[in-house]
Amino acid sequence: MTRVGVIGGGQLAWMMAQEAPSEGVVLSVQTPSKKDSAVSLADRFVLAEVDSVEGTQKLAENCDVITFENEFVDLEGLQVLANKGVCFRPSLDSLAPLLDKYDQRCFLQNLGLPVPRFKDFEHQKDLEIFGFPVVLKVRRHGYDGQGTMIINSAEQLDSALEVLGDVPFLVEEFVPFEAELAVIAARGIDGAVVCYPVVETYQKNQVCRWTIAPTNITIAQSEQVKAIAHKLLKALNYVGVMGIELFLTKEGQILVNETAPRTHNSGHYTLDGCVTSQFALQLRAVTGKPLGDLSFRQQGAIMVNLLGLEDDNYQPKLDRIAQIKNAYVHWYQKAESRPGRKMGHVTVLIDNTIQEPRAIVQQIESMWYQ
Repeated sequence: MTRVGVIGGGQLAWMMAQEAPSEGVVLSVQTPSKKDSAVSLADRFVLAEVDSVEGTQKLAENCDVITFENEFVDLEGLQVLANKGVCFRPSLDSLAPLLDKYDQRCFLQNLGLPVPRFKDFEHQKDLEIFGFPVVLKVRRHGYDGQGTMIINSAEQLDSALEVLGDVPFLVEEFVPFEAELAVIAARGIDGAVVCYPVVETYQKNQVCRWTIAPTNITIAQSEQVKAIAHKLLKALNYVGVMGIELFLTKEGQILVNETAPRTHNSGHYTLDGCVTSQFALQLRAVTGKPLGDLSFRQQGAIMVNLLGLEDDNYQPKLDRIAQIKNAYVHWYQKAESRPGRKMGHVTVLIDNTIQEPRAIVQQIESMWYQ
């Protein structure tokens, strides 16, 4: 099986397309614009919205298996294609409990996994269960901070609902965490599960700013995160890569925040930092190949997202960052820049015994945002 289709044509598919030739994969993408990042690298492309079943049907004509770059798909419509023999990995049954954030939380809780307290939002009294601050999330289609708001008072609720729109919400307790963690895991067709090391991430305005890999947590905490990943992927009969975001509380407790059934921003460091990247791993998993060596090329890595700025004269900044020792700059070639949009990222390979990861993060951010 060598022909892989990806629903979506953004930076995740773009990085998958970079890895496809070395994995012996012919990659096609379904995306709404010729200007989308992955179109320039894909072997074939279908111009269609990512939730277009007709577009996916056309994509499937030249693919052995179809996978996903995002969660904005029409599962009910895709099931018609699956019934006709189109192969989706992860399967539609695996995705079904995950795409709605409330359904996802219920699924995680029913598995016995530790999660923050939550409730389907119906009226203002639901906020009173948790007290302020409280977190409000749209149940579908939220990403990069869109659709998530921290509510600090009853007075903020009306304006928040006006911003978020007339859609279903999830309300959850605000977790005063010690750190935000993430792990990239994958499960093969044969049921084998593998995990990269647990990383620390930092979010600002609900958008990931940086990742440090590996993070400094106890062996017991790391093993708990990996056990969560194994249990979840096995329960879903999942095939492919999954990103799992977690909280480490001030008391040392691990809580699952959200999952993403695809490659994930917290794993971008693997593109340069590991022998097998998460993008190569995704291609291997969905095509039934051995999952590969996930070890670091050096002791660790940091990844800093390069977000869009008001002044879009980016090249001088990119040139300066590229001069950092062991730095790898990835620019996504997006047609439109806007403040806060993920335009690229930089990975720096490090030796954790002699380098302070946060100092490197600060160096990069000072170059980018000054």
